[in-house]
Amino acid sequence: MTADQTPHTFQVDLRGLVDLLSHHLYSSPKVYLRELLQNGVDAITARRAEQPGAPARVELFADGERLRVEDTGIGLTEADVHNLLATIGRSSKRDGLESARAEFLGQFGIGLLACFVVADRIRVVSRSARVPDAPPVEWTAREDGSYTVRTLPDEARPEPGTTVHLTARPGSGEWLTEERVTALAKDFGSLLPYDVRVGGTPVTERPPVWERPHPGPAARRVALARYCHERFGFSPLDVIDLDIPLAGVRGVGYVLPAAVSPAQRAGHRVHLKGMLLTERADDLLPDWAFFVRCVVDTDSLRPTASRESLYADETLAAVREALGERVRAWLTGLAAGEPERLAQFLSVHHLGVKSLARHDTDMLRTMLPWLPFETTDGQLSLEEFARRHPVVHFTRTVEEFRQVAPIAAAQGIGVVNGGYTYDADLVELLPEVRPGTPVAELDADTVTAHLDAVDPAEELALSGFLAAARARLDALGCDVSLRAFHPVTVPALHLDDRSARHERARAEEEEQAGELWAGILGALRGGAPRARLVLNHLNPLVRRISGFGDAELAGTAAEALYGQALLMAQRPLRPADSALLNRAFLGLLQWAARTGDDPGFHPKPHAVDGEQEDGR
Repeated sequence: MTADQTPHTFQVDLRGLVDLLSHHLYSSPKVYLRELLQNGVDAITARRAEQPGAPARVELFADGERLRVEDTGIGLTEADVHNLLATIGRSSKRDGLESARAEFLGQFGIGLLACFVVADRIRVVSRSARVPDAPPVEWTAREDGSYTVRTLPDEARPEPGTTVHLTARPGSGEWLTEERVTALAKDFGSLLPYDVRVGGTPVTERPPVWERPHPGPAARRVALARYCHERFGFSPLDVIDLDIPLAGVRGVGYVLPAAVSPAQRAGHRVHLKGMLLTERADDLLPDWAFFVRCVVDTDSLRPTASRESLYADETLAAVREALGERVRAWLTGLAAGEPERLAQFLSVHHLGVKSLARHDTDMLRTMLPWLPFETTDGQLSLEEFARRHPVVHFTRTVEEFRQVAPIAAAQGIGVVNGGYTYDADLVELLPEVRPGTPVAELDADTVTAHLDAVDPAEELALSGFLAAARARLDALGCDVSLRAFHPVTVPALHLDDRSARHERARAEEEEQAGELWAGILGALRGGAPRARLVLNHLNPLVRRISGFGDAELAGTAAEALYGQALLMAQRPLRPADSALLNRAFLGLLQWAARTGDDPGFHPKPHAVDGEQEDGR
């Protein structure tokens, strides 16, 4: 058997390729204009590499049906047209101009194909600057994949360069109006190094605003803020210079004036050698720097094939690290010499700085006197709080802090609310930057140990009430104890640390699990830590309730105190907790609605110091 060894050439369906470009590679038809500008700029760059004094100009003329783009670039011969324009995937930047390739924008050879997204016919008239005697050449292509090439008389294109003519496809005329073309040209090409005009109106703004001379720092800041408002739509809190020659990056970072979620992806504007590459780059800065929006021009980063995002490689990682160091240096500079501006920044973006400090000990040491934390002494820095208290206690949840904050403050216990993002991690790192500082997580036993015990005789006299309360709350996994503490306005304190919650969750799962899983959960049972309801013996209401002789009423009152303590702690209520609150409320209403003829016991309130035993 013989095999056919004759080489064959791939057949490309141009219509299918255009559909691929418009629906999958490019995010919007607007990129057609970027490709046209890119081709013109690269052609001028190529010509100037051989003729440094050559004119450098790109002009666009649009009327809604047709677009004409003229450049003074290197131009093409008839052979160039066949080799470059009619061969998909070949780029002139790969052929014969390697020495100047670093200055080119395009690399992938897709080129004019992008224009078929908005046009059904492309006509190119070009004259080569390399071969002065070569006549002008015309290349005309249609969306069906056919093209024609012919030479023209000298007067058709007297000077070297290229003119591209587009004819709009049906329904795409809006992309070729002068207004739309001007807006796109300004967006894509405002930082290009050559003169670009639409209908005679300049669109380039060189040098960039961050490189222009200004009368003074204040004037420069105003100009940069105006540029930020035009590009991003906000007035920045501050501006960070990002001129890093070694990384091939020039630009500025704008500090957002309002807090944003760390999970929100940033949208940075990245220009590649002056051409806008993307305005949605989300991996240019480290994740912790989510409070900064950048606009940069780079000649070191690689674009993807669509030239709408950055290629994730080692170069991008190095640039990201360098830009992160610049933001870090800006923060350190504020801490060292501009405390008022730093305080203004932290009032908005303390979360971002905490995120950085969590992974950077030097930054934590620098920012320690400035970062705000919620504590039992109010909003303080950890540095100030550690000076006030011999032990820095902290809670891991906001609910735990709310439970104990009023009581801990009255007992002189210093507590930091570690329930907010990064706060608990930073408190635990405190000994690393402040050696000798004791840090301990606050638990129920620590709080209870700081509360005053009740005289044993008085507690014994109330044993009936305490027994009824314990019996009623036992099903909820909650113990009851009696202490004396301030403030006296707090009738009861619900203490429920993490170990108690974990044990309760395990027990609930065990009840609902199958036999095998229940056995596994049962084997995990620990020392059965439980939540605790601490009744305040100094509170007049508690002392009245503790005098109830009716066990049923005492149990209902205990449930009401338990529910009130949960609400004061602002804890999420379980279904059992909600049912208890409802039951206690209705029970107390029923008791209060009894008349003198109703059977049942009407308790006489226990006398409290300073009160008459008259039932009031």
